[in-house]
Amino acid sequence: MTPWTALLGTRSERLAESQPPRGSRIVAYVLFFALGAAASLAGCFVQTLWAPGGLLLALAGSWGVFYGGLRVTGTKLGAGAPLAGWFAVLLVLMSPRPEGDFVLSASLTSYGYLFLGAVGGVICATLPTRSGFGFGVPGPER
Repeated sequence: MTPWTALLGTRSERLAESQPPRGSRIVAYVLFFALGAAASLAGCFVQTLWAPGGLLLALAGSWGVFYGGLRVTGTKLGAGAPLAGWFAVLLVLMSPRPEGDFVLSASLTSYGYLFLGAVGGVICATLPTRSGFGFGVPGPER
């Protein structure tokens, strides 16, 4: 058994888990949107403050929120909700202010955070889930 399998479980184990009720999933989507926004805000400062180790820490936090949303809800939208919150905050933080200040500077670590964070979110959103092919639509009973 590899360390990844021990941590994440096998594909068959993940697909065999039961899905939470619809109301719980909707609450989880909203909470994970807010967690994705918070991870984005914290990651913007951490990746600049403690470069290059801060970049790894910021990416690990973002990817953890994306994968956590996928596992908790069991749907692709579970990974998409924190990714949407992550992007929403980044759009605000990338825009310059009238005073000339901005949070994400044009540096290699900032570009790495943007690119690798987005790639990690897309990877989590395309992993196999317990639901069908529709976003948030439960699949057939197994």
